[in-house]
Amino acid sequence: MVDCPKCDAVIDVEEEELDEGEPLICEDCGARLVVVGVDPLEIELEDDLDDDDDEDFDEDFDDEDEDEEDEEDEEEEEDWR
Repeated sequence: MVDCPKCDAVIDVEEEELDEGEPLICEDCGARLVVVGVDPLEIELEDDLDDDDDEDFDEDFDDEDEDEEDEEDEEEEEDWR
């Protein structure tokens, strides 16, 4: 058994049958959950995982933009000379 991270309700599951990445639903609050670890059993809200992925993507995207701007600035300086 594991507790829902949103409402703390006990979720009755067969821990031995769960795999990492497997989706679950809390019957009390309806939260969509994902198994993130199996030994020990850990679950997280599916929305929390999506937010983490988006933040990583945004950080990578921002870094690429800054690199491109730096290169453009250098090219403009060379053209001016």
